[in-house]
Amino acid sequence: MSIKRVLINLAFVLCLMLAAFLLYRVFSRYTLSDVLDSIRTIPGVRILAGLGFAAASYLCLTGFDWLALRYAGKPQSYPRAALASFTSLSIGHNLGLAALSSGAVRYRFYSRWGLNAEEVAKVILFCGVTVGIGLSTLAGIALLINPQDAANLLKLGPASLFALGCICVCVPAVYVVLSATVRAPLHLWKWSFEMPSLKLALGQVVIGTVNFIFVAACLHQMLAVQGQASYVQTATAYVLANIAVLVTHVPGGLGVIEATVSYVLPGAASIGSLVAFRVIYFLVPLLIGLPTFAISEFVIAKPKPPPSEDRPQQPAQAHTQLL
Repeated sequence: MSIKRVLINLAFVLCLMLAAFLLYRVFSRYTLSDVLDSIRTIPGVRILAGLGFAAASYLCLTGFDWLALRYAGKPQSYPRAALASFTSLSIGHNLGLAALSSGAVRYRFYSRWGLNAEEVAKVILFCGVTVGIGLSTLAGIALLINPQDAANLLKLGPASLFALGCICVCVPAVYVVLSATVRAPLHLWKWSFEMPSLKLALGQVVIGTVNFIFVAACLHQMLAVQGQASYVQTATAYVLANIAVLVTHVPGGLGVIEATVSYVLPGAASIGSLVAFRVIYFLVPLLIGLPTFAISEFVIAKPKPPPSEDRPQQPAQAHTQLL
């Protein structure tokens, strides 16, 4: 085993240990009966609303792939893009290292539909950039509208938070400007990539931001039972939690999301609310995505190998003999 592989495995184990520690810090003061009692306090209407917002988020995520396939020059029908997107992300969200785990599932689908490895990589890159743009946009809005809660976690002054919020909002604006003006490939270290068209870039900004708005709305439905957290506060907490998840790469943000939200919103983040959110947004899609992926392995036909150039062309030979 190479040293690089050992370091990757070690980092993964350390992330799991960090997740376990964070879960212990967040949940150790609760018993199982406390958790169940807390979940029972969530009205059924809010559970249904949370499921609806989660479904809306995954609907947005299918749009990521639909746009990405056009960026890669291999557009597919929406049902195909939706199948690959939902299946890969429902699994990737729970495994961590989403670009790799969901990317492997995406490759299984798209390679059967005519995409090569480079084109699948473009799809993965496009979707990753869309996530970053959406997160940056919502983070900028949250920091500018609700700097108090962000200050509690980041320990920054008003001027620094305002500057950080402006930078976050400028990221998607700069991206759109580049997509409208730059046509030559961009080079970043040893990587080279092309900017999408202006229409695709605008689609990324809109759908990427709306996705995180829906996820934050799902979380807010669970936290709002206590009546102490506004939607803007919930969105702020979730954005900060997602930044922490991206840094740690903990599978499914296990422990990181709960710890961050509990720290930012200590009065509203009951244990039952956080568990309910994890079940709705992570576990339910996983329980649908795994069997869907398993069934697709049998239903979706594998691509036929191209005819060998060395194989004799029988019709041509027959025609020659007739002549």
